[in-house]
Parts: sequence; C-alpha cells; structure tokens
Amino acid sequence: MIQLVVDDREIQAEEGKTLLQACLDNGIYIPNLCYLRGMDKPPASCRMCFVEIEGEMEPVLSCTVKVRNEMIVRTDTPAVRRLQRSGLRLLLSAHDVDCAHCPANRNCELQRIAKFLKMGLKQKRFDQVLKIPPVVKDHPFLDYYPNRCVLCGRCVFTCESLHKRPFLNFAKRGFDTTITFFGAETITKPPCEGEPACVEVCPVGALVLKDKGDGTC
Repeated sequence: MIQLVVDDREIQAEEGKTLLQACLDNGIYIPNLCYLRGMDKPPASCRMCFVEIEGEMEPVLSCTVKVRNEMIVRTDTPAVRRLQRSGLRLLLSAHDVDCAHCPANRNCELQRIAKFLKMGLKQKRFDQVLKIPPVVKDHPFLDYYPNRCVLCGRCVFTCESLHKRPFLNFAKRGFDTTITFFGAETITKPPCEGEPACVEVCPVGALVLKDKGDGTC
C-alpha cells in the first residue's frame, strides 16, 4: 500500500490508483465530473479536480496523477479553489439552469460542486450561450439535452465499455461540441433497453429515457 498525506491527514491507497480515486476512497471530496472508476486514461476534460502537490510548481489535475509514496497533497489552497470556481463558471455559462424540471435535481454533480465551492448556479460573470435545438431525439431509447450536458464523456466511456464500440461519441468542436448517436438506430436489445448505464453515469441529467421525459419540451 502507498502512504501519502492529504490535507495533513495520512491515508493509504493501492499502488496504481489515481490520486483522485485515492482521495475519494478515503472520504476526501475533490470536485470532479468526467472521472469514473476503471478509466485507464481519464479524459481530464472537466478541469475541476485540481490539487497542489509538494514539489510541483502549479496545481495539477488529480485524475491524471498516480499515487506515490510519501506524497504531500493539498486539496483546499486558494489557487486550487480559484481554478475550480473559474471552471464552474465557464460550465454554467453554457448550462441551462432549470433544476426544477431536471431529473438530476438534488442528485446533480453541478449542484454538489456549487454547494461545495459556496457558489450559486446562476452566474452573471459570463454571458450565457445555449445550443439549438434544446433536445435531440435521434436515439431510439434516449433524449439528449445538450444544454444540460457538461461534455464529461462518462456516457461515451460507458457505452464503449459495454458495446465494445461507442454508439455515443463527441461531434463538432469548441462551443459546438455535442454528443452524437452513431449507429444507435440499430440497437434493439439490452443494455440500451430498461435503464441504460449511460443514463445512470450522467452527472447532470443530460440523457433521459424517452418515457421519462420531463414534459417541458
């Protein structure tokens, strides 16, 4: 087992684990959206899981760092919090904050992160820019809400893990990046029937079963 110190607390972790997973396993919360247990190469796309490591000049993303013996880590420095709050503001500038009509309400990672960072979900620093259309209905079982989506890639990873090919993937670039369904019309059996795993791993309610729509669109 690896021995390390996080926020002045000694913890243990299995060799090969990411620093993020080691902290989460030991009850030390670090904001994160795109990481799932079992990822060999986390995408580090959400830019939320910053920490400071003694010996490193700048904060690093904890999902990309493997634990090392005698690491000394801080998860709560001013620099870390500044980066996390800036990242959340950018995410919210492209997010339709309509919690009352979202199936993830009260079980939403954005809500959890905002509460943890002592921030509101309604941001005024950046102009809000939303995608059109607000709902994509191309999948035979799912509806996709791009203005809820944080492009974390959890659904893409999970879909490929189950099917051995991704029926969900990223399309376009920059602000226009979205999740697309390629070949999904050929899916007629589990694991896409019932409660698909991609819906379960979505942290923000961007994927919704067609028969469980919220009726707002």
